[in-house]
Amino acid sequence: MEQGTFYEICGIVASVAMILGYLPQAIKTIRTRDTDGIAMPTFLMMAIGAICFMLQGLLHKPEIIWSLFLTNLVTGVCSAIVFGIKIYNDYFKKKT
Repeated sequence: MEQGTFYEICGIVASVAMILGYLPQAIKTIRTRDTDGIAMPTFLMMAIGAICFMLQGLLHKPEIIWSLFLTNLVTGVCSAIVFGIKIYNDYFKKKT
């Protein structure tokens, strides 16, 4: 197996694992709007990290690293959605 092929396979496996790691929490939060057990700093840092990795994949020369870009696009969007719901619940939703 060529070294480049090995790197591509590792990138694809990492991409799938990262996306599958984020989706259950994001889906649950979107459906239930329950964010009581979620730490705001964690999802803020994850969203920032995903944006930075997305930019790294997009701006990489001589070619774009698509697995890095797309994975972090999905995980960044998931993190941002969860973070937004958390902010709404903690600061804007009227407590009863």
